[in-house]
Amino acid sequence: MSIARPSGRRENRVQSIERAFAVLAALADGPIGVTEVADRVELPKSTAARLLASLQREGAVEQEPGGTRYRIGSRIVTLAATVLPTRSMVVLARPELEALALAIGEAAGLAVPEGFRVHYVDQVDTHNPVSVRDWTGTRVPMHAVPSGLVILALVAPASLERFLGRPLEAFTPATVIDPAILRERLRQVQHDGYAWVYGEFSIGINSVAAGIANEDGEVVAAVHLHGPSYRFPAVRADERIGAEVVAAAARISARLRQGGAATIRRNGSGSDDPGRL
Repeated sequence: MSIARPSGRRENRVQSIERAFAVLAALADGPIGVTEVADRVELPKSTAARLLASLQREGAVEQEPGGTRYRIGSRIVTLAATVLPTRSMVVLARPELEALALAIGEAAGLAVPEGFRVHYVDQVDTHNPVSVRDWTGTRVPMHAVPSGLVILALVAPASLERFLGRPLEAFTPATVIDPAILRERLRQVQHDGYAWVYGEFSIGINSVAAGIANEDGEVVAAVHLHGPSYRFPAVRADERIGAEVVAAAARISARLRQGGAATIRRNGSGSDDPGRL
């Protein structure tokens, strides 16, 4: 008996999850009442009502103001908004990352802002036997990596000051954490259109990045290159490589505009979102 009960509880939980998703699917075409939900998912009306009540408490569904019909809630909309733009951006940027990695011979990646951090969402490696690890999935404070610097360079002044007013983490002895130096650095990034970081996030790794803008001019992502410091960048190649990264970012920006993806915005949320402060 002690073995059968947990199994039964798991089956009930799985069934509840399946039913909850069926209810959400029923609401996908627009607001409907409890009776119609029950009919669409083939459940007793009382069961459908309980599921709707549970989903409503979680913000997954909500009732229309002054009505009895239910619709998809703000929590589901928010979750979808954070996933779909990133996936679209990865698809748009991938050809340019591949071309950049092939041309320069170092790993190329894509990052998107999440609050005052950048989230590495894609990377294209090279066949070089000595290369950097895949940083996909990593989230890093903006001041320590070039992808973050090219985003910080264009945020609202009040947002920037809020960020610089916090203690900044030093990841290596080279990490720049002095607010005055960072302000001057960001002014240079605005002028150049790209940013270099030399061993500031990880000792022995150098990287460069440029921002990707949507049709409103908002920087919604960054493309970057990174490689071992003993060979990257080559002597006196900083500006040339920076220009190539800027050109790749510009082409991705053009694809973004042509693809009608102007609705992509920063993925950050809450008070740490530099686009909202």
